[in-house]
Amino acid sequence: MTDSHPERSAGEREDELDAKLAALRSILLNLGSVVVAYSGGVDSTFLLRVVTDTQGLEHLAVTTDSPTNTAEEIEQARELARAFGARHLVVAVNELDTPGYAENPAHRCYLCKQTLYPLCLRTARKQGMGHVIDGVNVDDLGDYRPGLDAARELKIRHPLVEAGLTKRDVRDLSARFSLPTAEMPASPCLSSRFPYGTRITPERLEQVARAEAAVRRLGFVELRVRHLGEGARVEIAAAEISRLDEHDMMRRIEVAVRGVGFGSVDVSRRPLRSGSLNDAVLSENDRRRTGAQGSDPPPS
Repeated sequence: MTDSHPERSAGEREDELDAKLAALRSILLNLGSVVVAYSGGVDSTFLLRVVTDTQGLEHLAVTTDSPTNTAEEIEQARELARAFGARHLVVAVNELDTPGYAENPAHRCYLCKQTLYPLCLRTARKQGMGHVIDGVNVDDLGDYRPGLDAARELKIRHPLVEAGLTKRDVRDLSARFSLPTAEMPASPCLSSRFPYGTRITPERLEQVARAEAAVRRLGFVELRVRHLGEGARVEIAAAEISRLDEHDMMRRIEVAVRGVGFGSVDVSRRPLRSGSLNDAVLSENDRRRTGAQGSDPPPS
């Protein structure tokens, strides 16, 4: 989200962040005891940092170790939780066992959260904790996120939303706390690399992880390898896309991705746009709201 008040001074911006941080601390303290659904990403890491810094708040962080995440992401979550002095539990799960998930319908994230949130709720009950909280921020409310429906049904709290914190706020406050995640690219689960309707399997998830690791070894930081069945599409972030013009770089990327078993590789000249696979779903929702007629949209 861009700053809607660019004329504000640095001091006014800091005052705004101070007020939101104070509101967040107050919300958390009033909850008394919380289980934090903690992925190790930008938002949940910031939330856990504030939770551990709020005296009088009992807490437990829960991270799920699944085929949809990489081993590196789980290890980073462990390291950060340890650095914060957080109570931390890592639980092995497999969303692919959830009926319907592997078929990758448009409400896949709902199915996922209907698996992961109840795990956190059961843990909260066993530990005597009063609430389950997650790192959803204000900007997340504007995207297609069926997982939010599961959160509402299960009464999961979103303290960052309640305190009015945007993604930019979270990153700015993370930088204030010197968190290594402050500038970390968004890293949604590996299932997000599959257009809706493309079947998800453990082998395909591993293939995506290996392909992205191979491209990172070429020096890229933020990217996605979209799994298109037999082929793949590689998308590079705008800040790095000019590197595609370096000598032989397109071929090197193609060779790297083919090396993990993809039959064809398209290196996109369009910059990576997070959430782009939701476009067809959002367009269909708009069509339904306006009553327009037409066939169902194909997966992105």
